[in-house]
Amino acid sequence: MNKLYTIKIGIWIFLAFLATSCEDYLSEIPDNRTEIDSPEKISELLVIAYPEANYMDFAETMSDNVSDKGNTLPTELNLANYRWEDIDIDDLDYRVGYWNACYKALAQANQALASIEELGNLESLAPQKGEALLARAYSHFMLVNFWAKHYDPATAATDKGVPYVLQPEEVFIETYTRNTVQEVYDFIEADLVAGLKLVSNNYQEPKFHFTPEAGNAFASRFYLFKGDWENVIKHSSNVITNPQLQLRDYLGTYAELEYSQRTALYASDSDNANLLVVSANSLYSRIFASNNFGLSSEKANELFFSGNILGKAWAYDVFGGEGFNNLPKFAEFFRVTNVSAGIGNPYVGLVLFSTDEVLLNRAEAYAMQNNYEAALEDINAFFSVRTEAYDSSTDVLVKQDLLDIYPVVVNEYTPFYSLDSDQISFVKAIAELKRREFYHEGLRWFDVRRFDLEIAHNLIGGTDLLLEKGDNRRQLQIPNFAIERGLEKNPR
Repeated sequence: MNKLYTIKIGIWIFLAFLATSCEDYLSEIPDNRTEIDSPEKISELLVIAYPEANYMDFAETMSDNVSDKGNTLPTELNLANYRWEDIDIDDLDYRVGYWNACYKALAQANQALASIEELGNLESLAPQKGEALLARAYSHFMLVNFWAKHYDPATAATDKGVPYVLQPEEVFIETYTRNTVQEVYDFIEADLVAGLKLVSNNYQEPKFHFTPEAGNAFASRFYLFKGDWENVIKHSSNVITNPQLQLRDYLGTYAELEYSQRTALYASDSDNANLLVVSANSLYSRIFASNNFGLSSEKANELFFSGNILGKAWAYDVFGGEGFNNLPKFAEFFRVTNVSAGIGNPYVGLVLFSTDEVLLNRAEAYAMQNNYEAALEDINAFFSVRTEAYDSSTDVLVKQDLLDIYPVVVNEYTPFYSLDSDQISFVKAIAELKRREFYHEGLRWFDVRRFDLEIAHNLIGGTDLLLEKGDNRRQLQIPNFAIERGLEKNPR
């Protein structure tokens, strides 16, 4: 494998570098000075094999889901994200922090895999091995989809990706070369396929681990980005068997809850729609509603208040009012690090995969196979649990409805694969459903990249900003510390 000219920030290296001198650190073994020599320790290691940072703030703000509220001075981060400007600060909810968190998580996954091998690849450790492989694939997937071009089979073999790290660190600073996007995707797929064969549901809290359901949800997204429709359908169908009972219950359970109760439930293991949940060190719950570039009244009317294509109200409830419009999704919990001093770190639960996304992925794949009947079945199932006063006898969309409501706009949706006019209408309809379903969660940014959508950001009292098709700012800039060690920058 090609290796990247950069420091791979593993969690133990990163923490040790901050806390000790190089000489002191190098006198210790590289895995946090603890021998990972038992199944119990491997399981403990895998608890932190997921990025403990939040990408949703910067991803959401870069998308076309937000606009200028004009009611406050934006933070440096909020403004830079809205302008698609490079910003290199390693702090909570900043891009560099997420890069570091992914490589920390990779260090854990790789150490777990190495320890499993040292213990003789015991059959009893197969689920842990599967989880480690899926966790390794996930962090690399997120890295390549933020810091590299979107996958395109025509150019992926030459497009610069990110390092795919397959071994735990054994030296203080190790250098790597950038894998191509194709290499990264090939490695991800290998880990994904191998991991899915091994994972189980045998956890005390399975929603916080890669289980077969979460692994298939990941595969559904991976193959969607790759344009492999057959695999999208296969893996999605491994998860979705009865949509009306599996999707998030906004019309029932959530409708009966107050704001704080909805917030607490959204990213909890109590909601059956959630397939994989993590806790991230983040301030997002404090800022997502108040960000100046966010859900303005104009944007809220466009996406939520004006109703859906059935002519009825959405089941989503928007709270907060002018300047603070938001959907309750992020509950903060505080991890106290010093009781006497009353200090600690804020964390927020994040839903990484859900049945809602899986269903919509499958609908899109059906449409791309020209199976519009199956696509409509999934789309109508989604509307049935997202529409107030839904009537199954009359509120049923047919193909012509989508063709009329979402007509073809020349050069609007331009993925690497071709779309005929009917497919464009269906893909656009599904993308619009995802915009609303995952508001605040950053998934819209991936669709902006996937379809190479041109987006405009307004600035009250200033010149509007435009992100054109093919704009290099769609790829985040590699962190400065990595560039200083020889990693090639992304073009600007």
